[in-house]
Amino acid sequence: MNIKAINSHKKNKYGIIYMKKFLEYAVSLIHSMFIGRRMTTILGQKRAAFMNGRHLTRIIRLIVYYCSVIGLLSSCAGSKDTLHRGMPEKAAGKEPVSILVKSLGFTFPEGLSENQNPYLEYIEDHTNLKVDVRILPSTGYEKALDNIISSDNTPDMINAASEIWIANQVKEQRLKPLDEWIDRYGPDLKKHIPGSVWYKVRIDGKIYGIPSQNLIKGLELMYVRKDWLDRLGLEPPVTIEEYEKVIEAFATQDPNGSGEQDTYGLSMMHSLYRSAPFFGAFGIQLNQWTERDGKLVYSNTLPEMKEALAFFAKLYKNKWLDPDFPMNNNSAFAQKIEEGKIGLFSATWYDTRGPIAKNIEKEPHAEWIPLEYPTGKKGQKGVYATVPVQSYQVIPANSKHGEAVIRMLNFIAGEGRHTLIFGFENEVWKRLNGEIVTDFKEHDKHLYREMFTSLVQVADPLLKTRLHSYGKHFRLYENLQIIEQNLIENLYTGPPTPSMQSNMSVLNSLQGVFTKIIVGAVPLDEFDRYVEEWKEKGGDAITREVNEWYQGLNK
Repeated sequence: MNIKAINSHKKNKYGIIYMKKFLEYAVSLIHSMFIGRRMTTILGQKRAAFMNGRHLTRIIRLIVYYCSVIGLLSSCAGSKDTLHRGMPEKAAGKEPVSILVKSLGFTFPEGLSENQNPYLEYIEDHTNLKVDVRILPSTGYEKALDNIISSDNTPDMINAASEIWIANQVKEQRLKPLDEWIDRYGPDLKKHIPGSVWYKVRIDGKIYGIPSQNLIKGLELMYVRKDWLDRLGLEPPVTIEEYEKVIEAFATQDPNGSGEQDTYGLSMMHSLYRSAPFFGAFGIQLNQWTERDGKLVYSNTLPEMKEALAFFAKLYKNKWLDPDFPMNNNSAFAQKIEEGKIGLFSATWYDTRGPIAKNIEKEPHAEWIPLEYPTGKKGQKGVYATVPVQSYQVIPANSKHGEAVIRMLNFIAGEGRHTLIFGFENEVWKRLNGEIVTDFKEHDKHLYREMFTSLVQVADPLLKTRLHSYGKHFRLYENLQIIEQNLIENLYTGPPTPSMQSNMSVLNSLQGVFTKIIVGAVPLDEFDRYVEEWKEKGGDAITREVNEWYQGLNK
């Protein structure tokens, strides 16, 4: 039995009339003897969730049936200890724990919030915790963390993505080592997180963060509107030269048949997001360490990077590239795809269920297909591989509930993993003819649950099953396979070096010149000055340290 009971206000849990109490107790008894999974989300919900008519008839029928069969009708109103056998303890005895996370852009259904939703309650009821969630905007997140970690009012857990930031906080003695708590309260963390991903937060032999792994090895692949290619008599492009011809045609030859010049040959996002396949045609990716003559060098300083910027500058100068790309955020970029302004772009593996699907809803004749990656003159192609860890959960030095954080994360990584990833059975998904089928409406409605699963991502043996449950026609798993066959790895995988900790934020700020070069605000040769400045402001020191690590690795 699966009863949906979503409550936005946890109040009056036990102050209810006798009949409601009778039903709660009876249902609880049935749960502990026969069902054992989802009834924890029912107890503690407001009276309306039981009495709204959707499940009441079914509940009563089941109560009467089971009670009559096993002769327990007279004991359905028995003692609280008996009736709640096998159930988690209620709020009165729950240990408080506060967590701070970065916004992932999720919205909540009406009446729900980060602190009032059934998935948080699911975690709380199974860990005997009362979790207070605070979400900060992604913009300026790390700067906000600096202010919070140095204050006297820190949360019990902080979500942080930068190993450099973590190393700096350890140096200032602002974080607690976690080894003892992991040994006592984190058996599933130790079981599911491989040793190879702990080392970046193992400082002086101690662990200072719980890694959340990147389950997806790469993000981007090329998609094109085949109906536009067909209209213009073009073949799917393969080489970088063929891509350039398609980009020009999509910008100038009215591929949508509107009679107006209202399409872009290519679009990207701010900070050069969604451009990786084109950099791959020049044999590099942004912000990676690659090997040249047996030594590691930073990709952003190589001649190949200058060539790639020249390619984009040509597209922009000829008005084939979306002129607003420096201002495109996720929503603006997706809107242009949905509205049929873009027919060629570097998609994420899940865009087939996002803006591409929405474009097809508006234009049923639209036909989108994946492409081979742009191939350069020397046969180079590919996209960046994601980092092994997407974020870490750290515990400030003045936290009073550190062990509770580890218990919560251990539950997410272990016992609660399946439910939090897939959603509640028979609400978000169900089994049909032996296969898992996802209800898109309910899945998207409760997508915010990824706020919790993202805290400690571990290997998902059911990834293919889960992605196919969203609809095989979206090609989600197939998209990932294409990407994984064309990855360009970052060859430096060590912890932050001392010079990285001191200088990397300054060096990253210099990278804004790349966009200026593309839009013609500064000449292409400004790249050479950027390289010199990068070296002078700490780049050379970082390069020395990186190569010391690399030489030690190869001994």
